[in-house]
Amino acid sequence: MSNYRVFTVAFKRQVSEEFLAGASLNALSRKHEVARNLIRIWVAKYQAGEFEPDFVPMPRLSAHEVKIAELERMVGKLTMELEFLRGVFKSSPLRHAATTSVVSGPPVSPSGEDVSS
Repeated sequence: MSNYRVFTVAFKRQVSEEFLAGASLNALSRKHEVARNLIRIWVAKYQAGEFEPDFVPMPRLSAHEVKIAELERMVGKLTMELEFLRGVFKSSPLRHAATTSVVSGPPVSPSGEDVSS
């Protein structure tokens, strides 16, 4: 069974600060015997504030909360579309005497002339 090293937050903060102060990644890697990629990860976390003493990570959302968030976004989108369509409907008044059916077409006068124009 292999042994994994565990680094303290103070050590990670120290290495990150050294890197940000201008030390080279290779030099830090050799000095502390830590992989360069791990130092990059620590620096990113340090810059994100994860090594601060009062840092509290966000709790992970459950599958139900994720689904609820998706549905709320969908409801918001549909509400915006509905309001848009209501505005379009109000801005174009219909002629009450004219037939609006697509199937039957415009009304025809008894003399056979089209009265839609």
